[in-house]
Amino acid sequence: MRVTDSLMSRSFLRNLSANTTNVMKYQNQLSSLKEVSKPSDDPLKVSKILDLNNSIIQNDQYKTTINDAIQWTNVQDSALSSATESMQRIKTLIQYSANGTLSSEDRQANKAEIESEIQGTVDALNTNFGGRYVFAGKNTTEKPFQVQKNDDGEITGITYSGTAEGSGNLSREIAPGVSVELSTDGRNFMNAQNTDGSDNLGTFFSEVLTALDADDTGELSSLLDRADQEIENIVSNRSKTGSIFNRLTATLERNDSEKLNLKTMLSENQDIDLAEKYMQFTMEKSAYEASLSMGTKILQTSILDYL
Repeated sequence: MRVTDSLMSRSFLRNLSANTTNVMKYQNQLSSLKEVSKPSDDPLKVSKILDLNNSIIQNDQYKTTINDAIQWTNVQDSALSSATESMQRIKTLIQYSANGTLSSEDRQANKAEIESEIQGTVDALNTNFGGRYVFAGKNTTEKPFQVQKNDDGEITGITYSGTAEGSGNLSREIAPGVSVELSTDGRNFMNAQNTDGSDNLGTFFSEVLTALDADDTGELSSLLDRADQEIENIVSNRSKTGSIFNRLTATLERNDSEKLNLKTMLSENQDIDLAEKYMQFTMEKSAYEASLSMGTKILQTSILDYL
């Protein structure tokens, strides 16, 4: 009889321990609202949760890069809008100055305004974003465009001192294995007509100013076509920037959608169904209380029964 009682006692204690463990498990889940709290709870699920969390962190990093690139292209677009307005004003002044009835004084007044617009064009192309020049190529910390002047302080052209060799575009990774090149190579705006770069936007400005000083209306008229080319070049590069902006915007939407999917998957693996867990907790608690009640009867045999 004592052996039987001993076996019953040990069985009771094992069952009570199991019931206690289950009650604590569901109590912890209800307290934390999480399925697992340590790797030993479910190693496979914990591994999947860690992978999903890492994917969400990576997704956030890509979103930061995308937003930075979008802001960068917005700044570029604004700068090129200003540069286009300056170039169009320069063309208008060239056309006006080509009029043979205009006096030398009037052309000099136009020259002064053109010099101001040249400076405005250079200022626009030297726009910076967060301390980085947006058209400096890969050397973003140094001002890329400079106005050249002679000893008398008169403008003789402009120069570019950004990236000189290879691609001057900055690459940004916006998704796993996916990169986009920001149009940052300022050499594109110099619009060199020769392979050696000798005939460029700076040359055009120099020829315009020289023709104004010489009252050369014929040369001014011939420079109108070149003015159209320079304006078209800036507009073309602005269109490229717009295309990059559109791609980045679409990528941002996909990034947001992917994050939503990742968080949904994380919730499915990590978060509990509160109603279900509470029901399971109630059942386990009832089983635990029943075990305690049964135990009082089983353990009523006191130590005196074994003497």
